[in-house]
Amino acid sequence: MRFRTSPVGAVLAGGGGRRIGGDKAIVELNGRPLISYPLEAVRQALGQVAILAKADTKLPYVSGVTVWIEPESRHHPLVGITQALALADGRPVVVCGADLPFVTSQLVRRLAKANLGRAPAAVACAEGAMQPLLGCYQHRALELLRRGVQDVDCPVRDSVAALDPVLLEVDDPEELFDVDSPDDLLQAAAMMDHRRPLPPY
Repeated sequence: MRFRTSPVGAVLAGGGGRRIGGDKAIVELNGRPLISYPLEAVRQALGQVAILAKADTKLPYVSGVTVWIEPESRHHPLVGITQALALADGRPVVVCGADLPFVTSQLVRRLAKANLGRAPAAVACAEGAMQPLLGCYQHRALELLRRGVQDVDCPVRDSVAALDPVLLEVDDPEELFDVDSPDDLLQAAAMMDHRRPLPPY
């Protein structure tokens, strides 16, 4: 049984993807849409997951996944997080960028179960570098993050750091590798080949 306090998953796909040539969610990585990797990890961990996207965002068809539409008025990475929190009926939201192909369900579960104390969020980090688009945000973070959306010049990391979140160190820094450019896509493909288990003799 799931309670209202159990987190819902949200994969953020509302970015324009200009550096990679657009339509980032459907860019292929090893024969699969890029978004399918984090989507699978979040769904395995939490069961319920939604995709946050603009109305005109091109997405692959995925059975059983709800698409939550972001406001068109602003293009800011925090818009996806705030919209997810607004639509989650008061539940915490584990957000994950659509361009994080190495995120695992184990990491998503760790974020969902992190002891927050008084903090409004738990955010993944590696070697001191925070990844604000991979974290578990409580509903009370909504108004604080909305202020960051209004300031288009404020970096996402600064807005999230202002929450004083719990920082959850990942075991494998590659889990936070994000694909922003064609070169990143090539590197991710090479990383996947390297990580793939060798066939038995």
